[in-house]
Amino acid sequence: MSAAAVSPRDMVSSGLCIGCGGCVAQARSEQARLEWNRDGQRNPAGDPDWYRRRSEGFSACCPFSPHAMNEDEIAGQRFPAAAARDDYIGRFDAAYVGHAAEAGYRERGSSGGMVSWVAGELLRRGMVDGVAHVTRADPATEGRLFRYRIARDLPALWEGAQSRYYPVDMAEVLREIREVPGRYAVVGIPCFIKAVHLARAADPLLRERIVFTLGLVCGHMKSRHMASSFARQMGFDPAAVREIDYRVKDPERPANWYRARLTDRAGEQRMRDWWHLVDGDWGSGFFQNSACDFCDDVVAETADIAFGDAWVEPYSSDGRGTNVVVVRSPALHAMLRERIDAGRLALQPVDAGFVRETQAAGFRQRREGLAYRLCWRKAGVRPRKRVRPGSAGLPWRRRMIYRLRHAISRGSGRVFRLAEALGRPGLFLLWARAMLKLYHGLAYSRGWLGKLFDRFA
Repeated sequence: MSAAAVSPRDMVSSGLCIGCGGCVAQARSEQARLEWNRDGQRNPAGDPDWYRRRSEGFSACCPFSPHAMNEDEIAGQRFPAAAARDDYIGRFDAAYVGHAAEAGYRERGSSGGMVSWVAGELLRRGMVDGVAHVTRADPATEGRLFRYRIARDLPALWEGAQSRYYPVDMAEVLREIREVPGRYAVVGIPCFIKAVHLARAADPLLRERIVFTLGLVCGHMKSRHMASSFARQMGFDPAAVREIDYRVKDPERPANWYRARLTDRAGEQRMRDWWHLVDGDWGSGFFQNSACDFCDDVVAETADIAFGDAWVEPYSSDGRGTNVVVVRSPALHAMLRERIDAGRLALQPVDAGFVRETQAAGFRQRREGLAYRLCWRKAGVRPRKRVRPGSAGLPWRRRMIYRLRHAISRGSGRVFRLAEALGRPGLFLLWARAMLKLYHGLAYSRGWLGKLFDRFA
């Protein structure tokens, strides 16, 4: 065994655990499990012999382990004949912008309905027997709002439509895939899809049964504290919340005007726009998982197909929702082209530059920002990334933005936890408003702080 191997404890204590559950699914220990940590994220736990033991097996399967294959290496093995390669979106055969034209998909999805459409088409054609995806959970019995499940028919698949900004793990569905023969597709964010392929590399049974991966463009993972914070600001007790819809679709409003809707156990519903919530500015980093600071994959480069929102005009103003789609699997590409010709999909080809533009802020955070963060002193495991550490030529204001995002992402969980423990949730709101005003002044030149920062820019 290599002396450089790492353990679950090493990754958790170093802030590099994303809570995907891949390690728990492969663990031989019956006590291995996922638990909620203090910051509202999922972490592995179990008997000390497994949790503390450094092994090459674990080191090769954890998506943030410095000893695991990186995205370029995985994609190189999976898509050696890809038609194109881009430094930001990886290997791919084609890219598109548009939506599902078939009735129901665009209306029910948070974006253009393409994720549900592709997953549904795989089921309809018999190309898979089940799709592992995120759907609602019963908080009264399960202690959480969302979880992974396997959909084996279209009605079950519809339950997973829309965006879920909430921690989940794949441990149970990966175990189910091992136990129940069949062909499966897995839907997930980039690091989860990477974890699936690392698990497939180590386990011939998973390699045989997981035949497609559907990736979701990702900004970062939120903690469950964000759902609780939204509830507090809407006048609900977080423990009474039964459902949350993070992005209520309204064709009369721009797609990037997010509105959250919460429902309590009595059936009462309340809605509020994200910009009226102190932690509703996504880019400021409230309740971000610490591992996300060390991610360099925005568009799920190891997935057979990846989907995101087309955050450029005129698409971002279209409240019906529009997807950007990156295709890497020849089989899925053939399926898309056939359905485009049949009028079931309204997709137009685009180039890599268009895809990069739709996710410009995310790429800036995961390239320029990551290079800067890799220069900081860090205790514990040092991640191995495709981005080289460096800050040469980075203006002081950009450095301060990355520092402030880091401080907000770390501080938001701690301050929220303290405010809840003291029974004074208003303390978190005071802190969050101050941080948000500082961030808006620094990043967007808003208010008197913005004018002050502009003077020194």
